[in-house]
Amino acid sequence: MKTVLLATLAVVCLATISFAQSRRGEQPSRSYPRLVVDDSSVIRKVARRILEGLEFQIVEAEDGEQALGVCQRQLPDAVLLDWNMPKMDGYEFLKALRRLPGGDRPKVVFCTTENDVAHIARALHAGANEYIMKPFDKEIVEAKFQEVGLI
Repeated sequence: MKTVLLATLAVVCLATISFAQSRRGEQPSRSYPRLVVDDSSVIRKVARRILEGLEFQIVEAEDGEQALGVCQRQLPDAVLLDWNMPKMDGYEFLKALRRLPGGDRPKVVFCTTENDVAHIARALHAGANEYIMKPFDKEIVEAKFQEVGLI
């Protein structure tokens, strides 16, 4: 009973803060960078356009190793992450990210062609918050970012 009451209170507090911020026109979650990690420059460009259209600041990386360097300098609040990349794949990057101080905070949305249940389960078990299949469009990205609380 106490757990349910505390959870309900937390939800009400978060909703109240969110409502107050939106009434003042604040979008604090959009002031932190979003990291787009994909070895395809075309996919990074498409993702950048979609996310900038949603008024997000974007940082790009072409592989997991480069993305980890970005995160070591400044943690983003969200990562749109490809699975199959050279040097360090998305799965290895995700495990390394989650080991960084504060690495549990960024929301991670895998964005990949890997569509079998085993890959999805493996990603979620490693700490991914959501999973998007390629090809994707603005509506899909926006819906997934809403699901993880970024919009």
